[in-house]
Amino acid sequence: MQTVNTLDMLRNKLTALRADGATIGLVPTMGALHEGHLTLMRQAKSACDHVVASIFVNPTQFGPNEDLDAYPRQLADDSAMLIAEGVSLLWAPTVEEMYPSGFASSISVEGVSAEFCGASRPGHFDGVATVVCKLFNQVQPDRAFFGEKDFQQLAVIRQMARDLDLSAPFADNIIGVPTVREPDGLAMSSRNRYLSPENRQAAAILPKAMHQAIAQITAGSPVAAVLNQFEQRLLDGGFDSIDYAALADARSLAIVSEFNGTPARMLVAARIGQTRLIDNLPVN
Repeated sequence: MQTVNTLDMLRNKLTALRADGATIGLVPTMGALHEGHLTLMRQAKSACDHVVASIFVNPTQFGPNEDLDAYPRQLADDSAMLIAEGVSLLWAPTVEEMYPSGFASSISVEGVSAEFCGASRPGHFDGVATVVCKLFNQVQPDRAFFGEKDFQQLAVIRQMARDLDLSAPFADNIIGVPTVREPDGLAMSSRNRYLSPENRQAAAILPKAMHQAIAQITAGSPVAAVLNQFEQRLLDGGFDSIDYAALADARSLAIVSEFNGTPARMLVAARIGQTRLIDNLPVN
């Protein structure tokens, strides 16, 4: 695996990788890799001739009181994992390379970004859309792979690709990969390492309570009542607060107040200790 830190070098290496019409799969990450990320690498490798991974802790998607400085950075360990997965190229730019002096542009995707994490983290999805659009332009991948754990992020990126007529990749070639989970059901996340042993044990109630709530909703129970019960179960189980718990249309992310069988998604963000956990599950 080759590692590059400048845009000129990235373009040179990509030209070589594309020789003879080889296809490129991009997996954008912020590092601190775990099995969820590695699953994305494997999906990309199975679909494309070469995998390009990016590692960039993007400052523009963090709010002023969020964990930018504390976010784990372990490039050497991450590189070793990527080598083991057969990744061809690692794009690891500095902040100055990604946002050079005088940078003054931003992408805002309305609608799908308005609720949920968009409401509780103002400006977050502007930072996500901007950096992902830059990564797409820099790498020009045939396909890009994202985990469904960040389901709203995936919806925002697909909407951006459709709205801006991106062709590398086309919106249909932005692939969502199902969430990878721990044995007790907790969604894998780089932020799980922030959990104390006690909070980590308590956090396992989140996916269990979600499955219970979905079963009630699909059986016909009123959505609002089920979500209220769900939130109380988390609070009783050790969570400190709930940012949101909602049922949304699986494509538009419009809030669903009455479930009628149209594909939907249960979306949750909750805080336990100093850690904010997000999760989602399909409701069909």
